[in-house]
Amino acid sequence: MKRPPPPLTHVRSFECAARHLSFTRAAQELGFTQAAISTHVRALEHYLGRPLFTRNARSLTLTEAGEAFLPSLRQALTQIDTATEAIAKSAREASVVIACPTSLAQIWLPAALARFRQTHPVVEVLVHATVWEKPGGDIADLTISIHRDDEVPAGHARLWPDRLMLVCAPRIAARLTAPADLWQYPQIHVAGRQEYWPLMARALRSEGAGPPRSILRTNGSAVALELAASGLGVTVTLSALGETYVTRGLVAEPFATRPSSPWGYYLRMAGGRRSLAAQALLDAVRAQAALS
Repeated sequence: MKRPPPPLTHVRSFECAARHLSFTRAAQELGFTQAAISTHVRALEHYLGRPLFTRNARSLTLTEAGEAFLPSLRQALTQIDTATEAIAKSAREASVVIACPTSLAQIWLPAALARFRQTHPVVEVLVHATVWEKPGGDIADLTISIHRDDEVPAGHARLWPDRLMLVCAPRIAARLTAPADLWQYPQIHVAGRQEYWPLMARALRSEGAGPPRSILRTNGSAVALELAASGLGVTVTLSALGETYVTRGLVAEPFATRPSSPWGYYLRMAGGRRSLAAQALLDAVRAQAALS
């Protein structure tokens, strides 16, 4: 009965130790302890029935058997690594992950994904929706996040210069003839974006017009837009989100005043090798961003 081959870990430990002629440096490269590398090599020697190294006081040298074994072993490991990388590359090209704030994923991202689908219809896309600016971390090939313009992390590129827009249900917009009329209706605020309303009031020159009738608060921009579309009040949102709702006729923009936003969306690519699918999705996102 044919005995099973030796563990691949033992084979790799021997190859690495032979390359460095050091158990210590092999341990550092492979992420094992020096004792573990030594144990792996001894187990391989026991499997082969002959020593592979001559162990000197402070050095290693290959035995005749070790010298003979090494070339074929390296060729086999190269073939294994090549085959593994081919499969891994195929898997990477078959899928791509994008992390994106939930509101942007619901409202803006579908158009970018539709653009991507036109040229890559069979690539699997995973949209990792994030809340409260939690990063996608290492799971995502592309990460879109929202930041204040004076708190942008390194390695993030702004997608477009965003502006603020005020929106409400069309039936409410029809009743608004001047900015002062806004204070008759509830304000819908997004937590963490306290600047939106004061900036809009300043732009409309309606500061100090009086306290709002009431305030609704939510932690999501998409929720704020849905509340506004339902006639529950008026909200201030980023134009990248509000324009989609206006186009669909869900809300209206009663005053064509759009102050610059101190918050914006930023893009970051994962480090390391970039797959063709990830590059194609990046191109689609940037092309769609150019329209925003």
